[in-house]
Amino acid sequence: MTEIFGREGDDSPASPRSPGQRLRSLLNGHGVAGRVWVLQLALAVLLVVAAVLALVFQAQDASTREARQLSVVGAESFAHAPGTRAAMRSADPGALPQPRAEAARSLAAHTTAPVLERSGELVGPVSAGIRVERANAQVVDQLPLLLGSAAGALLLVTGGAALVSRRLRRQTRGLHPAEMRRRYDHHDAVLHAVREGVLILSGDGRLLLANDEARRLLELPADAERRPVTDLGLEPQLSALLSSGREATDEVLLAGDRLLAVNVRPTGPHGGAAGTVVTLRDSTELRALAGRADVSQERLKLIYDAGLRIGTTLDVGRTAEELAAVAVPQFADVVTVELLEPVLRGDEPAAGASAELRRMAVDGVPEEAAIYRVGEVLRYVPGTPMATGLTSGRPVLVGDLRGSDAWRRQDPEGTQRVLDAGIRSLIAVPLQARGVVLGLVNYWRSAASDAFEEEDLAFAEELTARAAVAVDNARRYTREHTTAVTLQRSLLPQTLPEQSALEVAHRYLPAHAGVGGDWFDVIPLPGARVALVVGDVVGHGLHAAATMGRLRTAVHNFSALDLPPDELLNHLDELVTHIDTDEARAAGLGTGGRGADDEGPWSGGADGDTDGVPAHLGRTGITGATCLYAIYDPVTGRATLATAGHPGPAVIRPAGTVSFPEVPVSPPLGLGGSVPVETTELTLSEGSRLVLYTDGLVENRDRDIATGLEQLRTALAAGADRTPEETCSAVLDAMLPDHPSDDIALLVARTQLLEPARVAEWEVPSDPAAVAPVRAGCLRMLESWGLAAIDFTTELILSELITNAIRYGAQPIRVRLLYDRALICEVSDGTSASPHLRRAATTDEGGRGLFLVAQFAQRWGTRYTPGGKVIWTEQSLDGGRPEAGPDSTEDVLDQWDDVPAL
Repeated sequence: MTEIFGREGDDSPASPRSPGQRLRSLLNGHGVAGRVWVLQLALAVLLVVAAVLALVFQAQDASTREARQLSVVGAESFAHAPGTRAAMRSADPGALPQPRAEAARSLAAHTTAPVLERSGELVGPVSAGIRVERANAQVVDQLPLLLGSAAGALLLVTGGAALVSRRLRRQTRGLHPAEMRRRYDHHDAVLHAVREGVLILSGDGRLLLANDEARRLLELPADAERRPVTDLGLEPQLSALLSSGREATDEVLLAGDRLLAVNVRPTGPHGGAAGTVVTLRDSTELRALAGRADVSQERLKLIYDAGLRIGTTLDVGRTAEELAAVAVPQFADVVTVELLEPVLRGDEPAAGASAELRRMAVDGVPEEAAIYRVGEVLRYVPGTPMATGLTSGRPVLVGDLRGSDAWRRQDPEGTQRVLDAGIRSLIAVPLQARGVVLGLVNYWRSAASDAFEEEDLAFAEELTARAAVAVDNARRYTREHTTAVTLQRSLLPQTLPEQSALEVAHRYLPAHAGVGGDWFDVIPLPGARVALVVGDVVGHGLHAAATMGRLRTAVHNFSALDLPPDELLNHLDELVTHIDTDEARAAGLGTGGRGADDEGPWSGGADGDTDGVPAHLGRTGITGATCLYAIYDPVTGRATLATAGHPGPAVIRPAGTVSFPEVPVSPPLGLGGSVPVETTELTLSEGSRLVLYTDGLVENRDRDIATGLEQLRTALAAGADRTPEETCSAVLDAMLPDHPSDDIALLVARTQLLEPARVAEWEVPSDPAAVAPVRAGCLRMLESWGLAAIDFTTELILSELITNAIRYGAQPIRVRLLYDRALICEVSDGTSASPHLRRAATTDEGGRGLFLVAQFAQRWGTRYTPGGKVIWTEQSLDGGRPEAGPDSTEDVLDQWDDVPAL
């Protein structure tokens, strides 16, 4: 290409050569411009020489003719001059005219004129003339002017030729004639051989040139050149673009049945005349390929989006909805998803043509327009595309539903409604993971879209397989979640116990991630007191639920000992420490000596699926559990609280003010070690509300605990006269996040006080004689309360307890009766020695009194106080007695031969 298009002697204006170099370039006749200049110069010289010679000959001839005319004139003048006739008739005819004639003869050639009389008679001739030398002298005198004019004309012509040659040289780029010919041939060949149409348009919109490809693409007539573009019969949009003169880059326009990529560029800025050059490229096939590539790209993106958007939750229903939402409208116009019934329960199903499925999602049409709505159970008729897909495990394509009799078998009336709605094509794909069919996904297309083809099957199967993994994960999670929920529900309080000290309402909300380890409890205690418990176990799943059950059971057991809150939490902390130690030891032994931190094939944690996993693996201990324990006494109105790593309570006074009392915080359970647990006492007036909660209520990933506590304060202060139930609802409405990341346990208890008239108390001196007066006072109080029906058993119980306190105890000795849901008798003394129930032998003198107490009381027990102990009993108000055990009361009384007077 360089050889063909190379330039020699470029004399463009931008060339840096000197004028001398340009002149030598002109004299060098290799270029077209040089040859034209030499030819023009030779022609100019010949023309100038010819012109000079012609002028010389013409001047000479004109001088001769002029001399001849002058000679005639001179002769005639002499002949007719006055006196010439007289002189010629005289004796000396030449005397007078001779001198004049000699003078005239020296200047001209000889010319003769006759002298005649009036009668015509010849008198004589007169000769006059001009010399030829004088005529030629005139010509010679004019020759410099002629030569100068010729030289000027030659220079003018030479300059003009030089300018013309320079212009020609600029236009031909200094090319040789052969090079110009080669270039022209090459350009012509390229112009007509290239597979791209080329048009050159003038400034007024006329077609100047069109190559063969442009003629083919546009189907131009033979006489298209020199005609306006608007007269060529092109498509309106293409004609408007070409006639507008505006620039365009790869604009795709229609030309017949072709899609042309059109580029338009002006020629003026590139040194050419005003106009435009247009290139046309047939992009019909390219567009088809690009369309298929775009479809592939969109489907790859859809598969990627499916991986992100499907399976965001571990809920099978939500996962089915996500699959339908991803596929519509990118792949199908309508999508329906059905799952086998066992999948919804978390079980592994057995697929079959007659299996029951439940519709879980419909997308693309209103739900009421579908044959089956979400939640309905359906069974596919054998032979239908859906049943075939379920039994074969392979996708089934129905290109045109209007011609499918098998599809109509399911529901002739319903399928006709589907056809009337414009649905025309179907792909039924079984939803399967690990070789197990979980359900069916139906992809539908309407008449407005292209019908499904064979190449769509692979994509539908791939998209469904992605969703099947998420559905299977959700199914397995559902199984674990169901197990955990069942376990947790069995471990949480089913109903709150009856008691009169507090009006209690509660809420428990599991996290979206699954069942956790938060719990609450209400435990009646002796003396009409009530214990409130709120706890939290870190984590979710079966392990957290089981751990919560263990801790709740331990709290119940410790509460049965009637321990104060600080002692109870100390015992609970010690228990958790032992459990963690045992868990770590079991994990180390079970892995063949590896430590608890060693990773094994089952190191996914307790929240994952543990099918086939050894029992010792997945144990993570329960370190991180927290607990708040509070005891409320309705007689005194005091609440005693202690916490191990748990948030303190909120208190709503009857006036509506909200406060967060300072409760000394101890480390979480299992981490306390030697750190003692401290207690706090609150005096609560009747009608106060004590609010206990777990940290999931006030703290999450979007809200710190300080903000949460302030929001809780605002929610609690909004209604001073709310019931506990209303308070729970208001708090959750104000603070519950859209997607809780942690469990929430909430307990609201409104305090009540036991009426003073229902409390009776006596001081007992250390004298057996004091038993009778105290007993009599107790009987009078029972009569005033209307409890005469139980006065005998009460008298028997009090006599035994007071006698034991006087005999074995120390001062101060007190007796207290509480009239609540049961009659509570309490005898306290200053010693910590606790009586023990035992079977008395026949020969024993004692040991039968406490046995009597146990037989007549519904419950009895001992609790320790900082100053001693309290032995208490509870009796039914209606006088009912507990069922007789193996040793009835009569049997016990029969053992005594002599019952002393009481």
